[in-house]
Amino acid sequence: MKGEEHRVLGIDPGLAHLGLGAVVEQGRDAHFAFAELVRTHPREGEGSRLARLHAATLAAIDRLDPHALALEGQYFHRQREAAFKVGQAVGVVRLAAEQRGVPVFEYGPLEVKQTLVGTGRADKAQVAFMVRALLGALPAGPAAGHHASDALALALTHLARRRLAQAAAR
Repeated sequence: MKGEEHRVLGIDPGLAHLGLGAVVEQGRDAHFAFAELVRTHPREGEGSRLARLHAATLAAIDRLDPHALALEGQYFHRQREAAFKVGQAVGVVRLAAEQRGVPVFEYGPLEVKQTLVGTGRADKAQVAFMVRALLGALPAGPAAGHHASDALALALTHLARRRLAQAAAR
């Protein structure tokens, strides 16, 4: 059954590494659109790093024109400084989404693992395996890193949750 196209941009936030992954669903089939890993370096200065993450997020939104942005939420770090930096990255991602009028949906790591692998105790390799299984071959190189894979997993989680909500509404 052919259905309406639904485009989702998944984002795995971080100040040093921001994973972007885009998935397009047509009917019941999800297809890989693109993945990207944005790296920043501490020597750049915090403001410059955040500006780069914001610009990369805007560029990805403009490239895909997504219906939704799936963002990792419920991130906890033992180190306050790391949590603060992730929070800053989340802030610039949310700002970019707001500037382009894209609704943001947050999914915690446990929910992503349960949705894709069936258990919240899955490791990153199992999640990456399921992303590849659901979307086919993924690009090699930096985009194949776990941050981009996690971003694609977030997008796939959003599509699965969306289908469940639609089924429940019927």
